[in-house]
This record gives sequence, C-alpha cells and structure tokens, in this order.
Amino acid sequence: MDTPRATPPRDTLTFQRCTWCGTATYHRLLCPVCQGSELRTEHSEGVGTIRHATIVHRNTPGARNVSMVELTEGFVVRGRVMGPLIGIHSGDRVRLSTAKDPVRGEPVFQLVDEPCRAWT
Repeated sequence: MDTPRATPPRDTLTFQRCTWCGTATYHRLLCPVCQGSELRTEHSEGVGTIRHATIVHRNTPGARNVSMVELTEGFVVRGRVMGPLIGIHSGDRVRLSTAKDPVRGEPVFQLVDEPCRAWT
C-alpha cells in the first residue's frame, strides 16, 4: 500500500543544491561553483537578509521595491519586500510572504522586525 507523500506548503520557495559540492543556487541549470549538473531540489525556510535594496520607478504605475535577499540556506534571490519604501534597507531581516507574486512572478518578503533607526 502506498503511503501518501508529504506535500510541501503551497507558498514555499524551492532552490537547488549541488550534489557534488553542496552549493545552494536559485533556478540554475549548472552549479555556479563546480559546473555540476546534478542538482537536487530543496525547500527553503524563507528567512533571510536583504543584501541590496533599490526603488524602481520605471514600467510601473508607482514606485516599487526590488531587493536582493540572501536566504539562510546560502542562495540569493531577487524579490520584493513589502512595507514603506523608505523603511527597507540592506541588512534588514525578512521572511517569505508569498513564493510567487501574481504580477511579476517574483518572491515577496516582509520585514521580520520593524527597524528602529535614528534620524539621519
């Protein structure tokens, strides 16, 4: 008798890990380190740190955030961080909110802690 497979939660971020060197990567055909083609799919916890954040004004009715987020598993993904544009900075901790934005197809994150920044 077949046992039912555990299905991953609907809003999870999947990434690949090289079976040869263990490097984590996001949506690649080959490992960026050893060029190995044996990549296994894993599910991310969705917690990470913003490495770069910028505000984009083109091709959109209003300004939007575009960020590079490094997840705890060791890969970097481009996505959007929800919140006030002026309150999103490099080094802020984020958590996955939606694995795929319905319009742009990018992951959407939310800030884990509200930043307490001094006036500068």
